[in-house]
Amino acid sequence: MFELGAYLKDRAALIERALAGAVGVHGGLEARLFEAMRYSLLDGGKRLRPILALAACEAVGGKLGDAMNFACAVEMIHTYSLVHDDLPSMDNDDLRHGKPSNHKVYGDAIAILAGDALLTDAFGVIARSPLAAKSPQVALQVIAELSAAAGSGGMVAGQVVDLLGEGRTMNLEQLEHLHSKKTGALFLACVLGGARLGHATETQLESLTRYAQALGLSFQVIDDLLDVEASTEQMGKRTNKDQAAGKNTYPVLIGIEQSRQLARDLESRAIAALAGFDSRADPLRAIASFVVERKH
Repeated sequence: MFELGAYLKDRAALIERALAGAVGVHGGLEARLFEAMRYSLLDGGKRLRPILALAACEAVGGKLGDAMNFACAVEMIHTYSLVHDDLPSMDNDDLRHGKPSNHKVYGDAIAILAGDALLTDAFGVIARSPLAAKSPQVALQVIAELSAAAGSGGMVAGQVVDLLGEGRTMNLEQLEHLHSKKTGALFLACVLGGARLGHATETQLESLTRYAQALGLSFQVIDDLLDVEASTEQMGKRTNKDQAAGKNTYPVLIGIEQSRQLARDLESRAIAALAGFDSRADPLRAIASFVVERKH
């Protein structure tokens, strides 16, 4: 029987060590920048996205070391997005993972610059990976896909659609489009990047694309539900803020029970996409269920 809890703990520990090396401690005039970067990057969290990258690499027969730099880069980009999301001009959150948000500790300007640095440095981390020297074509493709997922065609575009949609009701198709960019694009890049670095076949990549798309949407549906049902203590950040801001969410649009059923359907779809994989994909299967069952 696959033990997800032990797997997540083990992989998170590996990622924590690698992240500490990816963004080191610096002296000099710029020391506060690195302090702010490490404050948000090394504050724990689920590490779900980098774990997905490692799990996808292993699922296709790759080695952990081949995807570790990529996993770090993914978490650096995810962290940058959270630092910027929390700013007063964005979601205006004072808490992240149960402690003061970056801008509450370092001020808006340093928080913005720390996010900028995490985003930019992430691509250098991939470029300096051992596999990039051995397989430059694969590394270039991974960098291009991650850039597209994080930039104006992916996560940033989704944020803009989310902001401009406040106070205006979207239909289901529009909401899914929003989340395919805001949340789903980075999930997809994590899984495909890890798989490419593990030398996946085209057939495997097609299956993993379906898996990641279903997983990313289920993650967002559950996030919407948790904002309504969970407490600030459970989530480590302010809850019940989406409805107050007039944001479009699944519970608002289709109700709580239908949202929960949609998440279960997406879980089944994600697991079904892995039918052609052997037991090495068990972590990916278990993560699909974990995402839907989580309480924080």
